[in-house]
Amino acid sequence: MGETIRLPPQPDACELCGRAAPLTRHHLIPKALHGKAYVRKRYPRHERITATLWVCRPCHNQIHKVFSERALALDYNSREALLGDPRMRDFISWLAGKPAGFVPKG
Repeated sequence: MGETIRLPPQPDACELCGRAAPLTRHHLIPKALHGKAYVRKRYPRHERITATLWVCRPCHNQIHKVFSERALALDYNSREALLGDPRMRDFISWLAGKPAGFVPKG
């Protein structure tokens, strides 16, 4: 049998904005690309599966609004890289002060 792969546990708050809101798991290497040769060569199976962040729905939506799946897999596959983009930083700074149940329109 194959190895048992454990996903990181769910924290109490969004790993981007820090709000204690309901969380979703964001795969830093998009699942839809796990079978692509350029992804398989770059990341071992364990990393493809476990490289995740727990984020609130507004942060998750913003990630997928700003970046293509290919850009996520190749360039924005860490918390630091996501936070390094000014579009994400500005959004997160704005969102961080909102209450936990706040969901932006649009």
